Amino acid sequence: MNEKRTIVVVTASIFAVAIIWAGRLPGAEDGSSPEWPDFHSPGRTNISPEKGLLKKWPEEGPRLLWKYSSCGEGYSGVAIAEGKIFTAGDFDDREMILALNMDGEPLWKAPNGQAWRGSSPGSRTTPTYSEGTLYQMNPHGRLAAYEAKTGKPVWAIDLKAEFDASFGWWALSENLVVDGNKVLCMPGGPKGRVVALDKHTGKTVWANTEIEHSAAYCSPMVTTYRDVRQLITMTQKSVVALDVETGELVWSAPFVPRSPQNSLTPVFHGGYVYVACGHSSGGTLLKIDPDTKSAPTVWYREDLDDCHSGALLIDGRLYGCSCRAGGRQFYCVDFMTGKTIKADKTLGKVGITAADGMLYCLGYRGTMSLMALTADGFEIVSQFELPRRPPNSYLAHPIVCGGRLYLRCGQDLYAYDIRAK
Repeated sequence: MNEKRTIVVVTASIFAVAIIWAGRLPGAEDGSSPEWPDFHSPGRTNISPEKGLLKKWPEEGPRLLWKYSSCGEGYSGVAIAEGKIFTAGDFDDREMILALNMDGEPLWKAPNGQAWRGSSPGSRTTPTYSEGTLYQMNPHGRLAAYEAKTGKPVWAIDLKAEFDASFGWWALSENLVVDGNKVLCMPGGPKGRVVALDKHTGKTVWANTEIEHSAAYCSPMVTTYRDVRQLITMTQKSVVALDVETGELVWSAPFVPRSPQNSLTPVFHGGYVYVACGHSSGGTLLKIDPDTKSAPTVWYREDLDDCHSGALLIDGRLYGCSCRAGGRQFYCVDFMTGKTIKADKTLGKVGITAADGMLYCLGYRGTMSLMALTADGFEIVSQFELPRRPPNSYLAHPIVCGGRLYLRCGQDLYAYDIRAK
């Protein structure tokens, strides 16, 4: 399989991972319910608020609590809410949403349209949870809502029929954002490049048609800057921000990749936005111009061509993984200058998350690494091996929630206990 195709597919989808938890779990010492309500929560920073976790693992890895091996085919991650775990996978010619209990036992399964059999076949996105309802977008454009408790359908729309949605080689792979009463997504069609739907009914709230370019594979983030609630995402050839209330374009900047793989969720901080794309397209920091509708470039580096790993910002340092064959590196750079603090070429391509001063890095063939944040960047402190798979198999990002580490690969979902004893 063409590696380039595989990388993108999953960036948008697998990264499709969301977790929420309604019941109290071990590790929630204050009695509050651990939450990870959508992809890269909270606020799509990809940094878990968890504390009291292991700083080093046993040689064989942390204790495996359970493994569930009927998730269906695909790259979807997991979401947790109401004492249930949610994910998605392809079963024959249908994509299905699944619910498990916290012991990894199946509760319900509900269909969401046709399975994807194009390039890199399988499910893409993770269900997004909000106030008792799950939302998920099928690769062909069926966007549906379900009761989280039972799997009962609430509403569904066809983005292709409604907005003339268009998608590229790897299908629609966006992890939906729910903000207030709106479901926000990018069909990328001339009747609606980016749209907001009423989360209770699926009815159109607004549809932006002024954006010129079609959808890429980016899962957006939402933030408030200068009193404007903005959705920030990437099209095939640009970075755009829209007013969440009105759908009007707030600002845009060109970002034309060398291959059509714009999929990294933008990293926002204080009016600055970092975006990247794989295969020598590079990474760049933009500064939002508050007086115009532009975002000029602050710095650009071709070797920060990040499309799969996800990037996260901790204490002014940007962490991620470039994906070029022969040039892959896990990097730590200064956010404001792009200057390298540390780089490591031994890990290969990884998907990442962070919690309790540690980085969790899942290699695309099955090596799981724990890294400490240090003054000079990072340090690998523990590793263990999952079953060895072909390249680009382990593309769902790891998730840390409720004292557990969740890892998804194809049919298999693993739950590990990572609490410090």
